[in-house]
Amino acid sequence: MSEDKKYKSGFVTLIGRPNVGKSTLMNHLIGQKIAITSRKPQTTRNRIRTVYTSSQGQIVFVDTPGIHQAKNKLGRYMVDSAEGTISEVDVILWLVEPGTFIGAGEQHIAQELRNVKTPVILVINKIDTAPREKVLESIEAYRKVCTFAEIVPCSALKGDNQDELIRCIMKYLPYGPQYFDEDTITDQPMRQIAAEIIREKALRCLSEEVPHGIAVTIEKMKERKSGGIIDVEAEIICERDSHKGIIIGKNGSMLKKIASQARVDMEQLLDSKVNLKVWVKVRKDWRDNDLMMKNFGYDKKDV
Repeated sequence: MSEDKKYKSGFVTLIGRPNVGKSTLMNHLIGQKIAITSRKPQTTRNRIRTVYTSSQGQIVFVDTPGIHQAKNKLGRYMVDSAEGTISEVDVILWLVEPGTFIGAGEQHIAQELRNVKTPVILVINKIDTAPREKVLESIEAYRKVCTFAEIVPCSALKGDNQDELIRCIMKYLPYGPQYFDEDTITDQPMRQIAAEIIREKALRCLSEEVPHGIAVTIEKMKERKSGGIIDVEAEIICERDSHKGIIIGKNGSMLKKIASQARVDMEQLLDSKVNLKVWVKVRKDWRDNDLMMKNFGYDKKDV
């Protein structure tokens, strides 16, 4: 589409502390699951671009890792990736949960945002979990720490007030062309989405000490010549032999559970039957190894 003075397009980043619902919100806004979600913090590791297209305009969402105190090179990569998007976009969505206590994590984000000229929309997420009075108190508390173009209470999980959020975003986007075709919903390679689906299921199934020490690589992803079935071979990378045992489980039960749940999501995504095989390998301290991080898809050049 050629540039149209009535058509808007631009880039919007979602920032916030880990586990405030950034990936859930992005998935609901575009109407399809692309970013993985779990109750565990630091689920998102890379910047993920998804695309919302309507007759009014096109919004390219950039979901970022949660901003947190880094404990290793992977953690620093994640924080740099999140903070690096702030200066590159047309609109910033800052997601918070209802509450009047603004902790050190939110204070750090507020300090970063006070130095940018980009319009900031405060999104108070999870309003389905709090009474209206608490949401109103949250609005007043956050108004004292930063200047916002808009404040929009919503529920990413329930879909409440998402039309209003889209309207507010469009209001601050520049006029411009479509960057992606109308049927594009992400610029992520399908292999990366498949790897992230497996990692999501591992995050949900495994005990607390294991998930942050895993990565997933797709070694093979190919449709059979006869059609109708896609063969996928994947590796779950962990840091310790003890973790490998936990991931595999008794008689392979945990690995089967992870693979079975991942296969269901992959078949929905690919609209095809999937034959999924998953192995587990140990790579000690990979989160502090630049070469391994790059091999597993985390490249400093992308930050």
